[in-house]
Amino acid sequence: MGTQRLQQLFQDKKSDLLSIYITAGYPEKDAMPKLIKVLSDKGVDFIEAGMPYSDPLADGPTIQHSSSVALKNGMNLSLYFKQIAQVRQEVDLPILFMGYFNQILKTGIEKFLQQCETAGIDGLIIPDLSPEIYQNRYQDIFKKYDLGLVFLISPTTSDERIQLIDELSSAFIYVVSSSATTGKTGNFGKEHLQYFEKIKQMSLQNPTMIGFGIDSANKFQTACRYANGAIIGSALIKALSHENYLISVERFLENIR
Repeated sequence: MGTQRLQQLFQDKKSDLLSIYITAGYPEKDAMPKLIKVLSDKGVDFIEAGMPYSDPLADGPTIQHSSSVALKNGMNLSLYFKQIAQVRQEVDLPILFMGYFNQILKTGIEKFLQQCETAGIDGLIIPDLSPEIYQNRYQDIFKKYDLGLVFLISPTTSDERIQLIDELSSAFIYVVSSSATTGKTGNFGKEHLQYFEKIKQMSLQNPTMIGFGIDSANKFQTACRYANGAIIGSALIKALSHENYLISVERFLENIR
């Protein structure tokens, strides 16, 4: 399928898209297939399935903790792909791999992309792969497997770089709400809204999704006024800390929309 599922989603639905980030292997080793099924049933539009990593640069303490637990639970890349392939038998919504470039280099880029294609991954979010390095070294091989690569922009990203990212993207652009790591709480301030408005006024060719710090219905609705939708990560991971985590996740989603 490659980017087809994602591109079809953004064609069919222009606004109020909800994406959820989960950490594979958290809170239990076999949680991911069950979680993705529940998220799909509750109307989530697409999933970012994070592969836990020992040194996650963009992640705040909540997701760092979930990665640590997941690694202790025995999550690895081989199991990750097996679980994605398992859930693909039941769920058709887009699923993106989120991880770090070292994990891909260790596997071998082509082998990794083949595994993504076989398992049913639609796109990739790799925060430490810069658009310039991607363009100069890896663009051809990623295009060979038709996997959408999602780049992140933040309030400090120059207009020139945003335009480059828009040119290179084939899925959507991840608009990081602030220059902090994930999990920051508190309401959006004036500077956030000015930044969101600036991105909206740039009329980029790719859809945009706002992430980092989305933890309430109010912030979700605010993000959706400026972008095609919003991404929730840390707040959902916190909901998984309860013993009956699948029920907890259902309640969390009901409070967001």
